[in-house]
Formats: sequence, C-alpha cells, structure tokens
Amino acid sequence: MAVPTKEQVIEVLRPIHDPEIRIGIVDLGLVYDVISHETGRVEVKMTLTTPACPYGEMLITEVHKEVAAMEGVKEVEVILVWDPMWDPETMASDMAKDILGIW
Repeated sequence: MAVPTKEQVIEVLRPIHDPEIRIGIVDLGLVYDVISHETGRVEVKMTLTTPACPYGEMLITEVHKEVAAMEGVKEVEVILVWDPMWDPETMASDMAKDILGIW
C-alpha cells in the first residue's frame, strides 16, 4: 500500500474551509508543505490566518482527521508554523484573492 503523494494529500485538504473567511485552507495558502514518508508517516506544515485564530484547533483537527483517513497513512503530524507569516497577497490563490478583494 503506497503512501499518498503530496498532491493527493493537498486534494484531500482542498475542501477544508476556514469558517470565518469561507475559503478553503489550500486556496488561502495556509498549507505550506506536505511530506510523505515511505513508512506511512505524513507531515503537514501549515499556518493559520493569525496566531489568535479562534478556529485554529478545529482546522488542525480536521486536517489530521482527513489525512489519517487516507489509504496508506499510518501516522499524521500537523506542524503549525509561523515563519513565514501568512500573507494572502502572496500566498493565496487567484480565486481566493478575488474573493478577498486583493488585486
């Protein structure tokens, strides 16, 4: 059983939305990296819109749950990082920028 690729993990995370902004965490640019190890361990490096995000724990839990449910995944670690700080002007997708009014 193969461990999912970075692209496959990102696709599973795509439907997870930030409840305040109502845009997916992938389109917001909150998922910085995904590392899949041959052992079945998957690491997701992500951030939040702000350190005081009231939905932070919920988002981290949902990311963990969705990745853990993927075939071939034996262990999941969600790593919360603050460097670089999230900047929607450079990290969000064009669709997210349109919704947020960033041109």
